[in-house]
Amino acid sequence: MKLNYSKILFFLFFFVAGITHFFAPLVYMDMIPDYFPSKTIINSISGFLEIIISILILPRQTRKFAAVLAIVLLLAYIPAHIWFIRKEPCFNTYCIPVWVGWVRLLLIHPLLIWWAYRLGFKTNTRHVPRTSV
Repeated sequence: MKLNYSKILFFLFFFVAGITHFFAPLVYMDMIPDYFPSKTIINSISGFLEIIISILILPRQTRKFAAVLAIVLLLAYIPAHIWFIRKEPCFNTYCIPVWVGWVRLLLIHPLLIWWAYRLGFKTNTRHVPRTSV
């Protein structure tokens, strides 16, 4: 069996990000724009969806669905990234520079969307048997 390291890394990335929503919720809730109601519920749903995506990306049968769900969720996070940039967030006494928000929005976020797309739609999932000559 050939290991797909990209799929395993994607699983780990989304799984860890998902559980972090529950172990460090204040970090994520500070990134949710104030104009959204029920930050706690939004944070919990986001974490739950990230965990579900991480699990569904593993089996071939659910990989496309997981990729679509990941892309939609990542697109839904764009207002939070913009809020992050405009707010210059501080968590307790630690402040995150604005350039970090720009890197996340313009570089990391598109790479995550591309990664999900590649796993869901561009992976060779069809087995072609070899023929003897």
